[in-house]
Amino acid sequence: MSSQQFDVAVIGAGAAGMMCAAVAGQRGRSVVLIDHATRLAEKIRISGGGRCNFTNAGAGPQHYLSQNPHFCRSALSRYTPQDFIGLVKRHRIGFHEKHKGQLFCDDSAEDIIAMLKAECDAGHVAWRMPCSVAQVGKSGDLFRIDTSAGEILASSVVIATGGLSIPKIGATDFAYRIAKQFGLKVVETRPGLVPLTFDGRGWEPFVDLAGIALQVEVETGAKKERGYFLEDLLFTHRGLSGPAILQISSFWQLSTPLTLNLLPGVDLAEALIAGKGTIKKSLGNILAQWLPSRLAEGWLKVNGFDTGARIADMPDKALRQLGDSLNRWVVLPSGSEGYRKAEVTLGGIDTRELSQQSMMAAKVPGLHFIGEATDVTGWLGGYNFQWAWASGVAAGSAV
Repeated sequence: MSSQQFDVAVIGAGAAGMMCAAVAGQRGRSVVLIDHATRLAEKIRISGGGRCNFTNAGAGPQHYLSQNPHFCRSALSRYTPQDFIGLVKRHRIGFHEKHKGQLFCDDSAEDIIAMLKAECDAGHVAWRMPCSVAQVGKSGDLFRIDTSAGEILASSVVIATGGLSIPKIGATDFAYRIAKQFGLKVVETRPGLVPLTFDGRGWEPFVDLAGIALQVEVETGAKKERGYFLEDLLFTHRGLSGPAILQISSFWQLSTPLTLNLLPGVDLAEALIAGKGTIKKSLGNILAQWLPSRLAEGWLKVNGFDTGARIADMPDKALRQLGDSLNRWVVLPSGSEGYRKAEVTLGGIDTRELSQQSMMAAKVPGLHFIGEATDVTGWLGGYNFQWAWASGVAAGSAV
C-alpha cells in the first residue's frame, strides 16, 4: 500500500481534534483526521446527559488547574466562549443556559457533532476512521504514521487523543506514550471530576442516606492549593458524588480530609439554642425545616441523638455538638471511583514543553498536543470543552 502525504495529520477525532482539523483545513491545509473508534465523538455524545454542556459563558484562566497555570491564557483569550457560541448560532443550534454560565444544546449533543463534522467537510478534511495507529516516527521534516489504513506522511502531527477517563468508550494512554517517545515530560495523571469513595465499614452508617441530594459548601486543602465550592451534594452507597464532590475531587489529595457544611448560611447550634424556650417540636421535625427529612432522621441516628427529643430538654453542649456535626462535617475519603467514572484526566503532557501560541513541542518541530491530553484541566460545567475548542483553534491556526 503506497504512502499518502498531507500537510497535517490530526490523531483523535474528538472535540479538540475535529476543531483543529476544521480550522487547519479551512486555512487551505491538506488535513487527514485519524481515529480508532467506530463511532464519532462518543465523549461529546454522552456529555451533559446527552445534551452537551459545550462551553461556559464565563470561562477564564481561573477555572483551570495545571502545574503551569498561566499556559492556558493565550489560547483561551484568542478563542473565547463567545466565539464558539457564534459558531453554534451560525449552525442554527438551539441552546440554553442551565446553571452558572453552563450552556447546553436544546435538543441533542448530536447537533454539536454534526456541526464539527460539517466544519471539517468545509475544510475538505480527509477521514481515516476506524483506523488504528501503530507507530509515529519522524524522518527529516516529515512524520511517518503507520496505520491500519497504510502509511501516512505529514509535515505536522497534532495529538488530540484525550486522557484516560471513561475507558469503555475508547480512552487510552496514546498521547502520553507519544510524548515520552519524543522525550517530552508528562505530569502524573489521576482521575478528575470524579465521585469519592469511603472505607466500606466506616461508610456503613451512611449507606441508608444514598440518593439524598442537597446544596453544601465543601472545601479541602490549605492556602494556595485550597479548593472551595458551593454546589449540590449526592450521597451514594459507596460515598459522595454530585457537582460539589466532582468539583472538589480535582483539588483533593489522598489522605486529605474534606470539610462540608451541610447547612450553608445557617449557624445551626445558635439557631437551636436560641429556640430552646419557644420551639416545642421534636429534634427530628426541627432539622427537617432545613434538611431533607430522611437526612434529618438519618443524621440524628448516625450521631446518637434521639429524633423524638425536644430541644428544650437538651443541654447547650449537645446542641452545639449537633450543630457542628452539620456545619463542619470533616470526612476522609479513601479513594475515588477512578477513571471509569471520571469526567476528565488531571495531569498530562507538561505544558512547559509546549508553545502557548501553537501548542507545538519546542523539542519536536511539527508535533502538537491539544485538549485533554495536556496538563490543563477545567472545572465542571463546560470549561473542558472550551479548552478543547481553544487549544484546537490554536494548533489549527499554526500548523
